[in-house]
Amino acid sequence: PDSKWITYAKQQDSHFKAVFVYNIDTKKTIQITDPIADAITPVWDASGKYIYTLASTNYGLQTGWLDMSNYDPGASLRRSLYAIVLSADDKAPNLPKNDMEAVEEKKDDKKDDKNNGDKDKNGNDKSSNGVTVKIDEEGIFDRAIALDLPARNYVALLKGPKHKVFIAESIQNTNGLKVHSYDVEKEKATDFADGVSQMVASNDRKSVLLSKRGSWILAGTSAPPKPGKDNLKINIKIKIDPKAEAHQIFKEGWRYMRDFLYVDNVHGAPWDEVYKWYAPWIDHVRHRTDLNYVVDIMSGEVAVGHSYVSGGDFPDLDNVAVGLLGCDFEYENGNYKISKIYSGERWNPNFDAPLAKPGIDVNEGDYLLAINGKPLSSVSNPYELLEQTAGREIMITVNSSPSMTDARTVLVKPVWNERNLRGVDWIEGNRRKVDELSGGKLAYVYVPNTGGGGFTSFNRYYFSQQDKKGVIIDERNNGGGSAADYMIDVMSRELFGYFNSKAGDNRPWTTPMAGIWGPKVMLINERAGSGGDLLPYMFKMKNIGPLIGTRTWGGLVGTWDTPRFIDGGRMVAPRGGFYDIDGNWAVEGEGVAPDIEVIQYPKETSQGNDPQLERAVQEAMRLLKTEEFELKPEPAAPIRWKRPKGYKSDN
Repeated sequence: PDSKWITYAKQQDSHFKAVFVYNIDTKKTIQITDPIADAITPVWDASGKYIYTLASTNYGLQTGWLDMSNYDPGASLRRSLYAIVLSADDKAPNLPKNDMEAVEEKKDDKKDDKNNGDKDKNGNDKSSNGVTVKIDEEGIFDRAIALDLPARNYVALLKGPKHKVFIAESIQNTNGLKVHSYDVEKEKATDFADGVSQMVASNDRKSVLLSKRGSWILAGTSAPPKPGKDNLKINIKIKIDPKAEAHQIFKEGWRYMRDFLYVDNVHGAPWDEVYKWYAPWIDHVRHRTDLNYVVDIMSGEVAVGHSYVSGGDFPDLDNVAVGLLGCDFEYENGNYKISKIYSGERWNPNFDAPLAKPGIDVNEGDYLLAINGKPLSSVSNPYELLEQTAGREIMITVNSSPSMTDARTVLVKPVWNERNLRGVDWIEGNRRKVDELSGGKLAYVYVPNTGGGGFTSFNRYYFSQQDKKGVIIDERNNGGGSAADYMIDVMSRELFGYFNSKAGDNRPWTTPMAGIWGPKVMLINERAGSGGDLLPYMFKMKNIGPLIGTRTWGGLVGTWDTPRFIDGGRMVAPRGGFYDIDGNWAVEGEGVAPDIEVIQYPKETSQGNDPQLERAVQEAMRLLKTEEFELKPEPAAPIRWKRPKGYKSDN
């Protein structure tokens, strides 16, 4: 507030963040928060006496932001609001108050005149806003004062008027952030706005500009914005020279790879020459797709995975939503026959299967004869009649024979996408096949990625099959995400003992309780990469079990922090490379090789076979012969009572 200090949060070696202040005159830096808490987003009070910050002591697993172990839903992040009293002479803003009236002291005008040395010739205070910040380093850790606000997932603070601060809260399953206005003296929070994506305060702290659900709102800080009244009508147009912009974007991409790549040598590419090779091509760019193509092949000279190019200022296109019925067709003698209906299986509340609901009289083997009264014989493709039907009720006509005689007309609601229906059908089909081939001894767990979907799928299938003797972990086509340390931790758990139980069938509980204790086999292929490379790498390093399939993609570099282009497009310069515990670069450009190679030849897969899955079951069953886990029976009851001296039994 006096333009002499800046405050910021900085990550420490512990991965926790601490708040610092820096004096621009003395060049001195002071850490003002205890490193036991993770402190973020510091802002000044207008008085200059306090810095407000959000801090958490349950940050714990969140420090491993690249690790899947921080996904733990039971350890939801919670932060509290604190005020740091900067001067040892100042008081906490929330000291106890009484209801006694304060006596105003008379001002000594002569004494005030003596302080005019701090005024300029116009009588204005020389310090910014009439504030002088005083920070006493000694004991400052102990001057972090918790303010009365329930701990929640607060993510940011924004400066407000004197003794007020704005707090942004992230609430699960809601769009945008909920913003509270907090009065520090009254220790009271009031709702200010919700659905906020961006918010900035004016320098005098009297106004805020915020973006809410696509609209910009300019409002005062003293009261919540009024719906409609405070909305800004913005009609900004910018004149663009597309060719000049294309040249600028190309150069930005070239610079990103030079400056942001995880190593400084651009993998040995002659980077100045690369610019000269491709820059002339930009004169021939006529569309954003052309530009992406040139930037993409330019970045390809680095020979690194994850160097994606995408997006940009594309023209708007009309999307025709084609409805899908969740089924497969066969073309038979000029008619369309429903050969398979996808049901969405069980326990998938977000999967909508249009033809599989009880009460919809459509069966596999039926012929689809008409859609909304139009016969399929009038078109060459049934999807022509399904245009613009996604999410809308339509009538379809079906019959067990290719005839309108005795045909049935059924009301259905096509879906936008069948990906989930087909995906879960494939997963459940594999699970049933493993169960059949192993005689019920093996579990099957599919891991589609190492992000949220993979976390959910692993937990869903692994723990629900803990009664099995072993498990097939299928990470083929794994799209990556985080480092799957959580899965490795679970799969490599060791058994320490049992607790007996008199409930039910007296089956003892293992310790740890959750786990599959028999052999584990992992399936990999060339379409598993990034986190899908790291998962089998860690699986092999921990000697959990054999890898079966084909060598993984070999794309193990981290992607973060590369800025977007001016038009919103993106080129990724990978920011973090992986090297092993011996100090050698690993996996990137190499992949992870299987212990047992099995190739999916089209001759086999086209007949519905899965040689890799079948070989995995065979290997797991072989391991079961020597590694099959059996619960230890409960030992004889212990006798811990000792006969006292002189004790005489009634018997």
